[in-house]
Amino acid sequence: MHHATRARRTLPALFATTLLAGGLLLGQTAAAPAAEAAPHRTCNVQQLKNQAQDERQRAAQLKRLGAREESRRAYARAEALDKRAKQCARSEDVVAPPFWK
Repeated sequence: MHHATRARRTLPALFATTLLAGGLLLGQTAAAPAAEAAPHRTCNVQQLKNQAQDERQRAAQLKRLGAREESRRAYARAEALDKRAKQCARSEDVVAPPFWK
C-alpha cells in the first residue's frame, strides 16, 4: 500500500507542474507582441550615419587641438555608430520569414 500512496502524491504534483508550465508558456506567447505588428523601424540608418560623420569631424578637430586621447575615443564612437548603421541596413535587407510560415 506504500506504493499507492507515493503514486497518489507524485502524479498530481507532476500534473500540476505540467499545467503551470504550459500555462506560463501560453501566457508568454499571448502577451508577446508580434514582430509583424511593429510598423516602424527600430533604427534610423541615415541618422546614425550623420551622427558618425559628426563624431569623425569632432575627432579631427580634437586631433588638431592636440587632444589625442579624446580624439581616439571620438573616432571609436564614430566607428561604433557606423557599424550600427550597417547592421541596421543589413537587418532591413535580410529578414528571415517566421518559422511558422
